Amino acid sequence: MDGLMMDTPLSLIHLFDRAERLFSDKTIVTATPTGRERLTYGAWAERTRRLGGVLDNLGISDDGRVATFAWNTARHLELYFAPPCSGRVAHTLNLRLFPDQLTYIVDHAEDEVIFLDHSVAGLIWPLMDKFSTVRHVVLMDDGAPAPDADAIRADVHDYEELLAAADPVEWTRVEENRAGSMMYTSGTTGNPKGVVYSHRSMVLHTFGAMMADTLGVCESDVILPVVPMFHANAWGLAHAAVATGATMVMPGANLSAPALADLLESEKVTLAAGVPTIWMGVLAELEGRDVSSLRAIPCGGSAVPKTLSEGFREATGLPLLQAWGMTETSPLAAVCGIKSTMAHLDDEAKADIRTGVGLITPGVDFRIIDTETDTEQPWDGASRGELQVQGPWIARSYYNDERANQSFTDDGWLKTGDVATCDAEGYIRLVDRTKDLIKSGGEWISSVELENEIMAHPQVAEAAVIGVASTKWGERAMACVVAAEGAELSSDDVLTWLDGRVPKWWTPDRVEFIDEVPKTSVGKFSKKTLRERFADVVVD
Repeated sequence: MDGLMMDTPLSLIHLFDRAERLFSDKTIVTATPTGRERLTYGAWAERTRRLGGVLDNLGISDDGRVATFAWNTARHLELYFAPPCSGRVAHTLNLRLFPDQLTYIVDHAEDEVIFLDHSVAGLIWPLMDKFSTVRHVVLMDDGAPAPDADAIRADVHDYEELLAAADPVEWTRVEENRAGSMMYTSGTTGNPKGVVYSHRSMVLHTFGAMMADTLGVCESDVILPVVPMFHANAWGLAHAAVATGATMVMPGANLSAPALADLLESEKVTLAAGVPTIWMGVLAELEGRDVSSLRAIPCGGSAVPKTLSEGFREATGLPLLQAWGMTETSPLAAVCGIKSTMAHLDDEAKADIRTGVGLITPGVDFRIIDTETDTEQPWDGASRGELQVQGPWIARSYYNDERANQSFTDDGWLKTGDVATCDAEGYIRLVDRTKDLIKSGGEWISSVELENEIMAHPQVAEAAVIGVASTKWGERAMACVVAAEGAELSSDDVLTWLDGRVPKWWTPDRVEFIDEVPKTSVGKFSKKTLRERFADVVVD
């Protein structure tokens, strides 16, 4: 027996229409070097329809890729919707990738036009002659000086001039499985891989972000997406804000801790999302500020140190809300809320739970697989294996990439590359990346757990743990430590701190003090860079 429900497409046009019709008086705020610009959803919708006309006037093909190279702004939000709502594909380019990676991505995606902010044009300007498919460049004035448009091959246009000359367009029906957006992984190993999102997957992911037990995005929210719009769909916040009519506060190019703290306070932000390195800086800026409007501070991208989360709880009354996902998972796949049945636990026990990534998001399934035996691990909080996920907003392959079969199982699960455990309550804890595990004398050492314990030291600002060669054990742990400003810290201080906190054989054989832990293009610790830097280190 078949159901008798209507078969209507799930497309971003529906989310756009809601903002235009129901929330036209709500506001999008963009921070610029000269002040804050305010735009209503009604005005944003009219501009977005005009942008659809711009794409027509530029001759962008029916499913053409429309690239952006820009900060979080209202203009970038227009570019999140106009391409997919007109049947095309929005493609955000990561501002922090290396030139050869950008060249590969633009050509691999076959981008036809690039929209870029003045302030970052210099990063991509030297590459223009290398792009084989780009026919147009559109400059967006974000308050920085305009670059020299005569220096490149492609036709160069001004964003506002194009909008003024274009007519608003009516969207036509888009099938839900049509591609609407694409992003590339950060490319820590080999060339970045392309992930293509369908309208259906993005709408369902938006509903996921609106659930009370995930991020709970709603109309009354004031959302500050510090996470870049070029990184994993801004964690779904751009789509969810438009769908619900939530006020958006776009930080623009200035992501300094004082600037973000000022936005939190003055705009009365209720939900602010970013990676741990962002919140490390912001925490120190909160003293004396009124941020009582905050209801949630989602944090992800890398492991959230317990001390950082607890520091926010002490400063604001709110611990960081750890969430987990990947470009391939749209990204929301797990969120670490505390079950009502665990509300009786003391603060220390709850803080320990929050160091994991939490419960799988409704709509997503997971399993933990012992890759040597290909068997599923029990939920006992100890048995480790690779975390694999499946669901309607999870990628099933990479775009035009022969490496795809390495990341997906024969029975349709995504291999995340994360090593995890799951306890009896269903709480997932990531213990490492498969490539970052340290195998010492046949036993595994978790670099992530070691890092968290080291960063719990009050005089440590950052710490990354890597494996180095050992003449006796094959591989041993080495800790790369950044001391807090003004701290006097020795290797013995670090090792003494770890005594009793981790198994004896996990204790690093060497502690190296460095000025800063290198970061990847999305703000994660770049252990690859550290491994290359200390490749010649050999311990007993």
